[in-house]
Formats: sequence, C-alpha cells, structure tokens
Amino acid sequence: MKKSQHGFETNVIHGGYDSKEFLGSLSTPIFQTSTFTFDSAEQGEKRFAGEEDGFIYSRLGNPTVRALEERIALLEGGGAGLAFGSGMAAVSAVLIELTKANDHIVCSRGIYGCTFGLLSMLEEKYNITTDYSEMKTEAQIRSLLKPETSCIYVETPINPTMELIDLELVTRVAKEFDIPVVVDNTFCSPYVQKPLEIGCDLVVHSATKYIGGHGDVVAGLVVGKADFMQKMAMSTQKDIGGIISPFDAWLLLRGLKTLPVRMDRHTENAEKVVEKLKNHPNIAKVFYPGDPDNPDYPIMKKQMTQGGGLISFEIKGTKEDAQSMMNKLSFIKTAVSLGDTETLIQHPATMTHSVVPLETREKMGITDQLIRLSVGLENWQDIWNDLCQALD
Repeated sequence: MKKSQHGFETNVIHGGYDSKEFLGSLSTPIFQTSTFTFDSAEQGEKRFAGEEDGFIYSRLGNPTVRALEERIALLEGGGAGLAFGSGMAAVSAVLIELTKANDHIVCSRGIYGCTFGLLSMLEEKYNITTDYSEMKTEAQIRSLLKPETSCIYVETPINPTMELIDLELVTRVAKEFDIPVVVDNTFCSPYVQKPLEIGCDLVVHSATKYIGGHGDVVAGLVVGKADFMQKMAMSTQKDIGGIISPFDAWLLLRGLKTLPVRMDRHTENAEKVVEKLKNHPNIAKVFYPGDPDNPDYPIMKKQMTQGGGLISFEIKGTKEDAQSMMNKLSFIKTAVSLGDTETLIQHPATMTHSVVPLETREKMGITDQLIRLSVGLENWQDIWNDLCQALD
C-alpha cells in the first residue's frame, strides 16, 4: 500500500478508489455477484495458483470490498485490510489465526462481553488460556507472559468502563518478547487513535459502530502488515468464510466519508454532557477519557486526538434505579451498539456484559449502577435535558 500524501479528511472520501477504473462512477459501484468469469481456462488456472491478480469468487475477494479494505488500511496506516461480516467475525479470525491449542493470551482486564465469551470458548475447547490485566506497568505485563503467550489483546478505551491502556507501554514490553499486540479500536476509529503508528501489530474494528455511523450495517475490519493479512485472507477468512457482502461494504464506504465530521460532533456533544453529569446530585461517578479530571487523561492526550463520543457513569442507587432512570428517557433510545447518529443508552451488567460472571464483572469495574451512553449528533442541550429529567 502506498502512503498517501493527502490528509485524513481527503482519504476517507477518495482512498482506495479511482473512478477512472469504473466507467467514471463517482460512487463506488456495488459488485453484487457471487463469482467472476475468466477469459480462458488458463487464466482461471493462473488465478487459482496465485500467479495472476484478479477476482475469482466473492468469498475470496470482491471489487467493492477491496475498495473498503484499501481505504481502511490507508486510514489506519497499515499494509492491508480485511473486511468481515461482523466485528466478532473479525475478532474471531484474528485470534484463531494467532493461536493454536494450549496457547496463552494476555488481555486487558475489561473487554466486550462477546469477546470474553469467545475467549472462554477457546479455553473450553482448545485450552487456550487468558490472563486479564490492568496493564498499568511493564512489570505487571511481564509477570503474565509465558513461553506459550501468542498475543496481547487490548481494548482502549475499555468497554464499558472507559479505562485507557497505554499502548506505548504495552508495545515496548511486547517487542522484547516478539509477541504481537492486537488493539480493538472500535471506540475511537482511526480518526481518534492509530495504534499501528504507536507500534501495535493489528487493529480490529466493529465497523458497525463509528465506521458505518448510521446503525444500518453489521461488519468488522482488521488492519495489519500485508504479509500477515494475506496469510489470514487465504486461511482463516477463506476457510471459515465470515465475509462481508458487497452491499454492506458499500454502506461502510458511504459512512466513512463523514467520519471526521461525525466524530468531531460526537466529541463536542459528549464533552458538554460530561460537564453536566459531573455536577448532577444523582451521579456518583463519570468516566470519560477527555475529562481533565480523569486519571487516564494523560494517556488520552498522548495517544488520542480527542475524547470521543462514549461516556459511562454510575448513578447513586441500585440496579432498579438505573433501569428506572433509563425507562424515563424520552427520545434517547435504550439499545446496545454505539456510534450511531442517535444517542443510545444501555445497562452493561444486564445487557452487553451479561455473559460475564458476576465476580469477573466486578473485577472489571462493571457495577449494577453503571450506565453506558453513546452520545449522538442531536442538539447537545436536548440530549442533556432528556438525561436530566430522567435523573431527576
């Protein structure tokens, strides 16, 4: 992949696509086809042998999907990208590619509920064990590494506690032992954080969230070095088959074009809501990376361009009080997912992280009073007024 001389805002619109190659179509065409024809039997042989570039079958590659993969690789600063049918398909492909039976993974102490479920399944079926760590110091990380450690898997910000992991610190230790670092960059998008530029090896996204941005597509993305991505494409992705459809790839290409504008507005709204929440008498704690009072704020300033659109907060009261508050909201929608134009609210302990055992949830800092808010693009005062009347 050639490094672009253009800025991020230009690359999200033009990267990975040349209209001259597609009859001048301004919008990337949707190649809604399962298979591709060959000019001759010999050409088919060469393509299957990898001696000639070209499309064979949409599970193995598709022009619309390729445009998306090239664009996300450009935006993340990686060698190549791969698109999947969901965020969990992307996470699963990476972890399956990196591990074998009896391996070991070091993971940030907080993690998305379904990723936790996948790691539990890998242990149950293949004895691939996982140690969860706060990753606050080099000594803490080193103490968990074993000869069979196959990767370090990090969420930052962590879902849903919004804790940050210092990626520079993690990669410094990982490189000593030649262990790949995988970062779930869903909460930030490449506009806010670029783990590969810090030294991490792989980035995964639930593209359903900020990449798509409109709540109308489920997809996943992975970016890394070209040789590793090629290996994963021709093994894990090809043989398991968790691919994205051309239409969903087109939706992500369309959503990406407004990513910088949307992220700026998400962050601007979130910052204003955070200040209000911090001063509300019924709020016990507020967790937001862009808050100067947050203990992780120095990490945010070092590796993120802004605080993003996700806020978590604890109310004073019980689980029932938290649920009651959510039920009293007017236009803010109770729903999982995040990064949509609409403001969404959810209760992690009983929703996205309900699969995590109570004792483990508590160690992760996920209490019954914790609520996660994905701040949308509406008028910020309207968002706050709805929250305020429900809290009151």
